[in-house]
Amino acid sequence: MDGGLPLPDEGCPGAGQEKKYGWGGSLREFEIHLAVERGLSPNTVSGYLSDLRFLAAWACEHELTPSDLHRDRVTAFLVTQQGAGKAARSVARLASALRQFLGFLRMEGQGAAGPEAVVRPPRPPRILPRTLTESQVEALLAAPDLNTPLGVRDRAWIELLYASGLRVSELAALSARTVYLDEGFLRVLGKGRKERLIPFGESAEHWMRAWIALRPAFRPREDTLFVGRLGESISRQHLWRLLKAYARDAGISPGAVSPHVLRHAFATHLLDHGADLRAVQAMLGHADIATTQIYTHVHQARLRALYDRLHPRS
Repeated sequence: MDGGLPLPDEGCPGAGQEKKYGWGGSLREFEIHLAVERGLSPNTVSGYLSDLRFLAAWACEHELTPSDLHRDRVTAFLVTQQGAGKAARSVARLASALRQFLGFLRMEGQGAAGPEAVVRPPRPPRILPRTLTESQVEALLAAPDLNTPLGVRDRAWIELLYASGLRVSELAALSARTVYLDEGFLRVLGKGRKERLIPFGESAEHWMRAWIALRPAFRPREDTLFVGRLGESISRQHLWRLLKAYARDAGISPGAVSPHVLRHAFATHLLDHGADLRAVQAMLGHADIATTQIYTHVHQARLRALYDRLHPRS
């Protein structure tokens, strides 16, 4: 598949190892399965393939084909990864990729052990997501220069990011045709090609209308809502860099700000103001509410800090 990562046969010692052990073909088929049949994002597919490079290199070293994997060998591989000093979170991600791959091999009738062969690693420690205070968000929103068309554009997408909790990849790909200003909703295609409707508020609507009025002057090449100086679509990396620059202008450490941190702020501030957890889950596009529940911990931690600071008997 074009644009994929280098596959792990290159890490297998000796000529002809790819043909001998069959890792190249299996991983290419798995990559196509993830991207085409399951509709996962390029970033997710790349992450799976990157993790599985370690498995392929280990298997080639032990002269194993994908079909030679069984529970004891899978366990031995994961033990070597833990012994190599990988963080618990990295091992957990690797185990997840391995389950997906083994499930694919079983489905293809290649005789390998199934996902149940992967012993669940210890749960990684819960890391609360970084977020911003409401005053920091206000400072960030005020940073773009509104005397320039690009400043209006940047105010509009930062407003929308905070108002909707979009992933930056979803924002970069957002079509002008899927934003319904009069209704106050946008339609987005998220992970796994799942579509969801997300509301946004009056402030985001105001700045998007201001940007949409200026947008034709940039001669857009595509129908993406936010375009660059030459009418080109803006990459998620460019949006990330712009947000860092505006954080610096707003007096916030650039290391504390990213598009994903604004997504965290969106969820946390909604809960702070009494939003229902299921509603936040739907807007974020989380398949499992357990993923959303981490924001309740952030919310509780903020309440605790507020109590400790203000209550006279704390």
